[in-house]
Amino acid sequence: MNPFTTDAARSLPGPGWLAERRAVAAERFAAADPPTAAAEEWRYSAIADFDLAAYQLAGADASFPPDGTWAGVDSAANGAVAAVLDVADGRIVASRGLDELSKQGVQVGPLVDASDGAEVLGSVADEASDYFTVLNDAFAGCPILVDVPAGVTVEGVIAVRHYAGGVGAATFPRLVVRVGSNGSAKVLDMQRSAGSALVVPVVELDVGQAARLGYVNLQQHDHRAWQIAAHTARVERDAALVAASVALGGGYARTRTDTRLVGRGASGDLLSAYFGSGDQILDFRTYQDHAAPDTTSNLLYKGAVGDSARSVYTGLIRVRPNARGTNAFQTNRNLKLSEDAWAESVPNLEIENNDVRCSHASAVGPVDPDQVFYLESRGVPTPVAERLIVAGFFDEVIDGLPVRAVENAAREALALKLNQMLKAAA
Repeated sequence: MNPFTTDAARSLPGPGWLAERRAVAAERFAAADPPTAAAEEWRYSAIADFDLAAYQLAGADASFPPDGTWAGVDSAANGAVAAVLDVADGRIVASRGLDELSKQGVQVGPLVDASDGAEVLGSVADEASDYFTVLNDAFAGCPILVDVPAGVTVEGVIAVRHYAGGVGAATFPRLVVRVGSNGSAKVLDMQRSAGSALVVPVVELDVGQAARLGYVNLQQHDHRAWQIAAHTARVERDAALVAASVALGGGYARTRTDTRLVGRGASGDLLSAYFGSGDQILDFRTYQDHAAPDTTSNLLYKGAVGDSARSVYTGLIRVRPNARGTNAFQTNRNLKLSEDAWAESVPNLEIENNDVRCSHASAVGPVDPDQVFYLESRGVPTPVAERLIVAGFFDEVIDGLPVRAVENAAREALALKLNQMLKAAA
């Protein structure tokens, strides 16, 4: 029996406007054709193996992992983290630090509690809606809003921890971050799962005029889980977004990132470090959309694949006709750590104005044997030399993470994954 019905969507908790929005999305989803690998958007993906019928809607019985297992939040308990919100299978299960933020007018919690929640939800993501975004729209249990008013600077990190705990269950995290004009915030979005879950997250980042937002997504799903994520950002005049991801988990983990620079002088820096092992497939699609003059974007994605893992990167810089003075850069570099590993890198440009500076670059290759030899000649054992080189490869991304509190956790997670892979191969 198909659990993903209009009635099921309408029955989820929430006010009438949300029930109606869910029902409309469920009807759109039922009428839509599932994506196939024949479409350019899904080329090189594992979409042919996707079977929604294998999943049920997540229940309310997932137990949330203990605090000590959430690297990057607990290690930063020295005050760098201002607030933490825990969400399990679409239900808020715990929080801390929210009262202090509320004194500044900052809201962190259910989007439905916002007076303008109906207008906020989808105001960014709907412009880049696809098959799985619509599915999220229909079945997101409790959309979360991080709302920073105009002129407010949040000194600490706001952490939202999403956990998918149901084996064979589907969950649909929804996070909306809105920073008002001249405001500033840093948000850490953590994703974990247990067993063969399906996780379909949607993230909306709305950066107001002259505002600043740093966003980091740390993805550590179970190796049997599927993730199909959509991150969409809108950056207004003179605003700055730094959005980063560290992607380590999932059997198949896909993230589509749309960054739209819609106001003059807007900027968006995009960073990612990803590491695949075993038979993982890590899939990234990025869109840098320059829709206003004098906008700047700079993308740096670095990945490593070992064993028989695969990675896919396709990126597009689009410069619209009125976006004169654009500066846009796109770089993707990949390390192949074994003969059976595979990485695909396809950067693209679509330029409709001649007063621009744009470039793209990509590379796929093994660890440089000259670097290994250099370290070996100074007495460094080969396995240690390889670890050092791979760690150094990621440094450029990790050093650029806008949430400093998660840097050590990211380095440790990458090192642990490399050590596990090398140990298994020994």
